[in-house]
Amino acid sequence: MTEKKFHYKKAIQDIESIVSRIEDEEPDVDQLSELVKKASGLIKKCKEKLYETRDDLENTLKSFDED
Repeated sequence: MTEKKFHYKKAIQDIESIVSRIEDEEPDVDQLSELVKKASGLIKKCKEKLYETRDDLENTLKSFDED
């Protein structure tokens, strides 16, 4: 099975949408739990993407110093 490609910008939009729903007191308790879990997972993936990007940039910049 192929893994879905992660899109940082889409994840941020989804998190913002979840926060907006929660702030508007729209979800019931069961929905709230699921929304918080979904947002938590998205935040974790976003952090991983940011760390990965940072590491890639640092490695790229280090390669300039090696020349």
